Amino acid sequence: MRFSKKIRNWLFSIATIILLIFVAFKLVETKSDNFPVSKYYGYDTSIPLRDSVHIAIDTTGFTTLAFTYNSVHNKKVSGLLSLPKNSTHPLPVIILMHGLGDHKAVDYVQYGNDFFLKNGFAVLRIDISDHGDRKEEVYEFDLTGTYKYWSRNVITQTVFDLRRATDFIETREELDSKRIGYYGISLGGIIGAVFCGVEDRIKVPVIALAGGQLNLLYEEKALSEEAKDFVSIIEPLNFVEQISPRPFLTLNAKNDEIVPPMMSKLLYKEAKDPKNIIWYNAKHRDIPLDKVYQDGLNWYNTYLK
Repeated sequence: MRFSKKIRNWLFSIATIILLIFVAFKLVETKSDNFPVSKYYGYDTSIPLRDSVHIAIDTTGFTTLAFTYNSVHNKKVSGLLSLPKNSTHPLPVIILMHGLGDHKAVDYVQYGNDFFLKNGFAVLRIDISDHGDRKEEVYEFDLTGTYKYWSRNVITQTVFDLRRATDFIETREELDSKRIGYYGISLGGIIGAVFCGVEDRIKVPVIALAGGQLNLLYEEKALSEEAKDFVSIIEPLNFVEQISPRPFLTLNAKNDEIVPPMMSKLLYKEAKDPKNIIWYNAKHRDIPLDKVYQDGLNWYNTYLK
């Protein structure tokens, strides 16, 4: 029987999807527990932050502080801390993280910063390692390509930087270190699933446009031990279950062309209760900001305030 080119392509697509689903669930079933990957992110908390802080913006409604601190591996991190003026101290604080190739003041992050400020939250923002003010080298981020080790280090270093950011929060009298939330978008969401898994001082994580099972990036080699071992220390599925019993929310796009919805479903499936997942009829880059931030706010108002 001969099929038209259109039908052949359709059958090939269906077969590919079925294969990916099989491989994905097979990988979840066989992920190794031999290496305690969470131990990788231990660090010396006694090393001084050597932080510095100054006022960058001061308005009638809020103050934004520019700060720096020393992170693990002697990395200097710079960031912004925005404080609403008409709220009672100490303030609950949201760590807000951007996606791949962007920076802490990119438009969609600035939108979230302003939104949370208006609703009584302090907001802390830093750049992902080798992004924004921290960019030292220009390589192509690709976990399977020529610079895969550099790419992996971008993620691991940022997890350490976020742990030190939490240390910094604990030094600030205007912030309530018992009420820290996390809101990560895209790569900031993938990093956040790892970070919140190892850092129990984050009380309420919200992960947007992210997923798990990074082995799938290796396609036909996805089942290899080499692929599984390489991504083990950055694989969200190895960390997300440690978030429980803290409440976990994930926000995703039904037509995401960057992070396949199947990977988002796998991340949610691996998380433990309490948890919730919300889907938007959108692609990765046109997700409705007003809705995703409002849903995050509703989650924080329920569990963080």
